[in-house]
Amino acid sequence: MSHEKGPDHSRRKERSRQAVFATTRALVAEEPYEKVTVEAIPARAGVGRQTIYRRWPSKSAVVFAALLALSEDAGGQSVTLPGSGDVEADLKLVLRATAEEFAEPSFDRLIRALTIEIADDAALAAEYAEKLARPLDEAKKVRLRSAQAAGQLDADAGLDLVLDVLYAPLFQRWLHRSGPLTASYADALVDATLRAFAPRVR
Repeated sequence: MSHEKGPDHSRRKERSRQAVFATTRALVAEEPYEKVTVEAIPARAGVGRQTIYRRWPSKSAVVFAALLALSEDAGGQSVTLPGSGDVEADLKLVLRATAEEFAEPSFDRLIRALTIEIADDAALAAEYAEKLARPLDEAKKVRLRSAQAAGQLDADAGLDLVLDVLYAPLFQRWLHRSGPLTASYADALVDATLRAFAPRVR
């Protein structure tokens, strides 16, 4: 007795999910964030409205999921920083890439939309920290610890503070649009951070 296979529901579900994420990112890039509605997403993505309402409770949740999907596509929590042995070169490579990413218009619109939501939504802020910010910070700390072990960074430096000094000025400049996010600016931040946390003379 033969049995015909039914439709591949998991594959169809994944296609719908990716369509929602791609559509969300496109809408946020094209329209002022306040004009993007939850109803517009399934209409443009070609999925049923219940696909949205069953999975995500709000527009901000869909936006965060769309951003998180980008991280997962790029390696997600398995991300690692360059480990050439030269911490200055490695950090400059990473910070230049970060500056370039934040300067890219579609990513800029997406992360600004999420920043607006996080400011007023403690639960979303906690989810962002747990699923995206904290794993990325831990990957950065792995590289910084190896620099400490190699004597390239103060062994007693608090790594949360090192990351704040390295990244906060870039985020501040991006947030307030106070200057261009250039490779030279990224390099200057790395130079300043490494001077601030240089190994102490024992």
